[in-house]
Amino acid sequence: MIANQYFGYAPYVREMNIWLKHIDEVIIVAPLSSNDITSIDLDYLHPKIDFRKVPNFNFTSIKNGLISVLKLPIIFWKIFWAMNNADHIHLRCPGNVGLIGCLVQIFFPHKKKTAKYAGNWDPKSAQPWTYRLQKWLLSNTFLTKNIQVLVYGEWSNQTKNILPFFTASYSETEKKTLQNLKVTDTNIRMVFAGTLVEGKNPLYAIEVVKQLCILGYSVVLDLYGEGKLRAKLENFIKQNNLQEVVFLHGNQSAVTVKKAYQNSHFVILASKSEGWPKVIAEGMFWGCVPLATPVSCVSYMLGKGERGVLLEQNLIADVKTIQNIFENPKYFERLRYAAVNWSQTYTLEKFNSAIQKLI
Repeated sequence: MIANQYFGYAPYVREMNIWLKHIDEVIIVAPLSSNDITSIDLDYLHPKIDFRKVPNFNFTSIKNGLISVLKLPIIFWKIFWAMNNADHIHLRCPGNVGLIGCLVQIFFPHKKKTAKYAGNWDPKSAQPWTYRLQKWLLSNTFLTKNIQVLVYGEWSNQTKNILPFFTASYSETEKKTLQNLKVTDTNIRMVFAGTLVEGKNPLYAIEVVKQLCILGYSVVLDLYGEGKLRAKLENFIKQNNLQEVVFLHGNQSAVTVKKAYQNSHFVILASKSEGWPKVIAEGMFWGCVPLATPVSCVSYMLGKGERGVLLEQNLIADVKTIQNIFENPKYFERLRYAAVNWSQTYTLEKFNSAIQKLI
């Protein structure tokens, strides 16, 4: 926070700012930190923000769990009165505060509500018990009333309050003629954007590029993002003499990442879990052929392989599939334009219109 401005993770805040266009006043209940503002942070845009700070908490260890239990009454109390003061309740899940919000909203059955479940809604996926609890509460039409739960993907056997939804990053006005990129170019460029953590699996992207280089292809991989795996990735790059083909750019602005998409042939994300993988949708918008694991709604996004590659996370098989695209320029073009045509239907204007109907 600086000068009555509140900042948060840019992709989330950018989305919330669209919601805030349609309301007179917003009450935000969340933990507050004094960390330095970075290039991946953005401020909430609204003239009337009532920020109500709650303690940070987690249950990642026995000690933290015991401390958190002592904090829970304060958090429950603040969320209860925030909901009591509101005309519309909006929950962001999964998360610690979101879990408490799922419980407290039960006391307000007549208030209009929405919930954005930004994680993996797949009922068959293995998830932490706290995530499963939030999904159960949101789906339970006896405990959770008068709500529309926005989830990524279409899933069978869902309750009537579950609404398949989407998100967007770009405007109708940003649709432009694509760069004339071909897989016969001197350098084939791939881009990875995301946190450098095990869940996003950036090392797999580097291993794919390494194997393609061994096969004689001129491939360059640009990675955008920071995380605890950075040192490990740097060591791998150095040990395998990949300094001229793999580049770690750290956290960069949305404008910089957008330019990377525009100049890349592929966007790669071998993630272990996702909600709506924004990086895949953004890359597709600018003509990147997506290479992604079939988690959450990714298979739906890629048309079950009609507009991208569903990675098996079997290095030999995946490299062979990508190699097949390299050797078939017309196949690359077909995938590329199928990706663009799908992704460019999800614009900020369409997103704004959908939110307006919900509120």
